[in-house]
Amino acid sequence: MENDDSILLIGDKFPDYELQTTLGKIRLSESYSGRWWILLAHPGAFTPISTTELIALQNKIVEFKRIGCEIVGLSSDQIFSHIKWKEWIAEKLTVKVEIPLVADEDGKLARRLNMIHSRATLPVRSVVIVDPKGIIRLIMHYPDEIGRSTGELWRAVRALQVATDQEAYMPADWPKNEVIGNSIVLPPATDERSAQRRIKQDRCYDWWFCYRDCKER
Repeated sequence: MENDDSILLIGDKFPDYELQTTLGKIRLSESYSGRWWILLAHPGAFTPISTTELIALQNKIVEFKRIGCEIVGLSSDQIFSHIKWKEWIAEKLTVKVEIPLVADEDGKLARRLNMIHSRATLPVRSVVIVDPKGIIRLIMHYPDEIGRSTGELWRAVRALQVATDQEAYMPADWPKNEVIGNSIVLPPATDERSAQRRIKQDRCYDWWFCYRDCKER
């Protein structure tokens, strides 16, 4: 495991850690290289809100795979707890959870990703989205009492994919923005000449607010 214990931020490379998961020991950065993936932290196994989240994610797993995105869960519980938790969900709630769960027992990864807040000893409901190059592209934190929205997670990944592929910025509530619909926003102009050229060539409200159609893949 890397010795660096600094907090990881958006734009940083995801650390090359070997971790125990319900699928065996893997290196996340290696196993998911070339793909988008989401790491979701949970306060612990056998917790009601986390259980509903796992089920919601499993029910939408095909939609995530359709856009080339994998999902991984994490908590500081032992691997045995994760295994039993998945078995309990399958038996009691009739949902087979295929999502691998990481047993971050010493909390080192959770601390590097700033998933343990204040005086807490357990991870909050954090979300980390990593791109195919292994770069952290998004970090979100939810309190223990609020479950995450699978729809927003999907939208965030899809928006990041489009922003990357088309070198653009994504408006609020994309692809259903109230101002420009499913269009995408162009990066800011870097000088006066490009600003004036942009107004003539693109659809603009002003030189600093220009947009174009999204080329959906």
